[in-house]
Amino acid sequence: MAANPANAANTANPADLPPARSRFPGSGLAKGLAVTLRTMTKKTVTAQYPDVQPELPPRSRGVIGLFEENCTVCMLCARECPDWCIYIDSHKETVPAAVEGGRERSRNVLDRFAIDFSLCMYCGICIEVCPFDALFWSPEFEYAETDIHELTHERDKLRDWMWTVPAPPALDPAAEEPKEVASARKTAEKLAAAAEAAATTEPAASPEAAAGAAAPEPKTAEPKATEPEEGQA
Repeated sequence: MAANPANAANTANPADLPPARSRFPGSGLAKGLAVTLRTMTKKTVTAQYPDVQPELPPRSRGVIGLFEENCTVCMLCARECPDWCIYIDSHKETVPAAVEGGRERSRNVLDRFAIDFSLCMYCGICIEVCPFDALFWSPEFEYAETDIHELTHERDKLRDWMWTVPAPPALDPAAEEPKEVASARKTAEKLAAAAEAAATTEPAASPEAAAGAAAPEPKTAEPKATEPEEGQA
């Protein structure tokens, strides 16, 4: 038969029960005044904004900067945005063949890239899903407007914010080398080795051959024909 919880609570050890509240009237007020007195003795710090800009953390989410050269108009950011606040327009252009007889290619050209910051909830999904690193967080936060329609910023403004993006933090010295850097370094080493091998395989001219090529050929004097005298015909 199960024990009654109410009876178990009544028979509990008094030492295990929480201490009773103090019945002293005004104890809460006294604690609040004690906190006030402690803070009154400390130096006040007032941020002199906007004369002095605040020091924001390096990963602050202010606005989104656009690096237009990396955008391929893949539309991933617009499709993944949960607020549908990214607007992209583009058109296709035909690129002529690089070699004669080659095939023409078509590419997307960006016409418009805008973000409505009145709808944006700063989740950062668009930055994470971009496969070509065209979007970055900027700590810029001074973009308030008096009209809500002016919070839709076009690509020119997003590009200006791109130059306020802080530099990425330094890598851990014990971290593995990035694949992009390793691939570029290997390619550069191969090209340097090929150039060095081509320079060493060329036949070097010997000093004697060089001196012989530089010295002019000696001229030989041709014998002059002598006319016979009158008595020796």
